[in-house]
Amino acid sequence: MRSGWLLSGGDVVCALEMTDSWGERLRGLRGRTGCDGALHVAGVRSVHTGGMKFEIDVAFLSEDLTVVRLARLKPWRVAPRRRGVSSVMQAEAGALERWGVRVGDQLEIRPVT
Repeated sequence: MRSGWLLSGGDVVCALEMTDSWGERLRGLRGRTGCDGALHVAGVRSVHTGGMKFEIDVAFLSEDLTVVRLARLKPWRVAPRRRGVSSVMQAEAGALERWGVRVGDQLEIRPVT
């Protein structure tokens, strides 16, 4: 996985992990006991929390990283696909609200080099 920063309106929102492989996309946050920042999963339009140990927030993002939908999922739940979504961002439940992320926000990903 690669590391970076999630930005909104030019301000850093949180530390970000980004998936590099299909296996990382499939695993997501499963098996972890928590998440300090967020995980961006490119190429994914739906989310399931099978095997998760904690509740998560999910931001469904368009190709230009605009937040299309927000959802909170308990373990062993599914958030189905949504038209116009090309990636998702996952974080611990309550994190997106604390960070002020809302539907319609334009996010930016800045990889660490």
